[in-house]
Amino acid sequence: MEFWPMVLSLLKGLLTSTQIFFLTLLFSLPLGLCIALGRMSKICIVSQFFRIYISIMRGTPLMLQLFFFYFGPYYIFGIPLSKLGIFGIEYRFLAVIMGFSLNYAAYFAEIYRGGIQSISRGQYEAANVLGLSTSQTFFKIILPQVIKRIVPPVTNEVITLVKDTSLAFALAVMEMFTIAKMAAATHTTMVPFIVAGAFYYVFNFIVAFAMEQLEKSLNYYK
Repeated sequence: MEFWPMVLSLLKGLLTSTQIFFLTLLFSLPLGLCIALGRMSKICIVSQFFRIYISIMRGTPLMLQLFFFYFGPYYIFGIPLSKLGIFGIEYRFLAVIMGFSLNYAAYFAEIYRGGIQSISRGQYEAANVLGLSTSQTFFKIILPQVIKRIVPPVTNEVITLVKDTSLAFALAVMEMFTIAKMAAATHTTMVPFIVAGAFYYVFNFIVAFAMEQLEKSLNYYK
């Protein structure tokens, strides 16, 4: 087994893993905020709906959810999976992004909720005295403080996401772990797993470093 062709193959898989990572964050972070606001709604039905949603998404395996989103359209509605791809993108990849985004949105929602509820009620009252509207209070006063407080727990979830991208192998998406597994099985060697592990570690190191710099930049009280 030649080393460099294997590394290049794993790098192609790393590109797919990176796409899953960034697309998941792109959709799950804002969606998590919406879910958190729904979870804190004073309308009982709305609040309970999002409570149940969060409970289901956090209480069932991510791999099971990936299977549900991939096979669901066919088993539930009888829609052939070959017809679900858009813009030349295979549906299996779309199902991975959908599953990851909806799953991580539930975790981010609880992090957002904890951050929002940690802000003292007095700040809302002070903003009201200053004549700020509810939306102005939230986006100009509350949200910046929430972002500062939730960076550490969000960092933990983001690091976990890097490793969880390997679960895309369940839908035969050719990300890095899938390619490493195929190469290891073909050549009966552990080298692909070791190289993939090194790539995952470097990826996580970069993510952790970036989040650490973000956290430092938000320490404006020091």
